[in-house]
Amino acid sequence: MTTLEIQHDVPLAPLTTFELGGRAKHFARVHDEPTLVAALRWAADQGLRSAILGGGSNLIVPDEGYPGLVVQMALGDLEFVPGGRVIAGAGVHWTAVVDGAVSRAWAGLECLAGIPGLAGATPIQNVGAYGREVAEVITEVRVLRRDTLTFESLAPAECAFGYRTSLFKRDPERFVVSSVCFALRPGGPGSLRYAELEKAVAAGASLDEIRRAVLALRRKKSMVLDPDDPNRRSAGSFFLNPVVSASDADHIAEQVVREGLVVSPDLLPRYPTPDGRVKLAAGWLIEKAGFEKGTRRGAVGLSTRHTLALVHHGGGTSSELLAFANEIHDRVSARFGVELEREPRLLA
Repeated sequence: MTTLEIQHDVPLAPLTTFELGGRAKHFARVHDEPTLVAALRWAADQGLRSAILGGGSNLIVPDEGYPGLVVQMALGDLEFVPGGRVIAGAGVHWTAVVDGAVSRAWAGLECLAGIPGLAGATPIQNVGAYGREVAEVITEVRVLRRDTLTFESLAPAECAFGYRTSLFKRDPERFVVSSVCFALRPGGPGSLRYAELEKAVAAGASLDEIRRAVLALRRKKSMVLDPDDPNRRSAGSFFLNPVVSASDADHIAEQVVREGLVVSPDLLPRYPTPDGRVKLAAGWLIEKAGFEKGTRRGAVGLSTRHTLALVHHGGGTSSELLAFANEIHDRVSARFGVELEREPRLLA
C-alpha cells in the first residue's frame, strides 16, 4: 500500500488532452485500492467533493478549476491469464491492453486500437470503434461504492451498457471503476464489421494487420495522440452520433434532398440500430450545417481532418471551447431538429 499524499493547487490542464482549464484545489494520485479509499475518505472528512481523473482524454476542465479533491487513477496492475482473460487496473494505459492482447493473438480488442486514455474509462464510456464496442468483451467490472467505500464486482448486465454509455456514466457519483476483466478469443479471427476497415485490409488479415490498419485510419483523421499533429489538443469525437426514430430520419432525408444537400434519400448517412431507431452521422450534420473542417473561433476550432473533433490550438480557454460547441449544437438543432450530445465530460 502506498501512502496517501495530498497535493494542493495542482494545474489540471497538462493532465488533459485539450490542455485547457484551471487547477485542482486538492489532488491525489492513487496506485492501489487502499489508497483510493483513503483519498475519498479524506475528502469526505474534509467536507469536500471529489472527482476522478483518468487519462484526461475525455475531459473538459473549467477555467475556474475544481474546488474539491481530484483523484488521478494510477492503479497499474495488468494480467494476461492463459485462456484469454485479461484483468486491467483502472490506471493501465489502454494501448498496453490492446497491444498485449494482439501480441498474444487474442481477438476482441484489435478494432479498439489507438483510443487514448486508460482501461478504467473504457466501461464508463463503453468505448467503441470500427464496428466493435468494449462491452462485447467485458465480463466483470470491479468498482468502489462511493457511499460505503467498499468494493464489489458487477456483471455486464448490471453495467447497463448502451451506445457510448453505461451505468457508470449515467450515475457518476455512485461508483469508481477500479479494474476491468475482459474475455478474449485466443487464436480467434479479427473483427471486420466496418466497411472502411474492411476495405483497408486483405481477407484473412491477422490481428496485428487489423490493429495497424485501424491506427492508420485513425491517424488520417487525427484521432490518435501525436505530438507532431496540429490537431493534437483534442478529445477525439466531441459529439455522439445522434440516434433518432426511423420517422425522424425519413423526414431529415426528405429535407436534405429538398435542400439539395444530397440527390437521393439513400445518400443521407444513417445506420439502423437493433431497437429500430436510426443512428445519424454527427460529423455529416455538422458539416452540412455550415462548419467546414478547420473552422476557427480564435484559439479553438474544428480539426482540419475531421468535423467531429473540436481542437484547441493553444492559448485558449475552456469557456471558448464550450461556446464554440454550443454554437455547433444550436446550428445543427436549428437546421435539422437534431440535438447533439457532448461526449467529453465536464469536470464539475
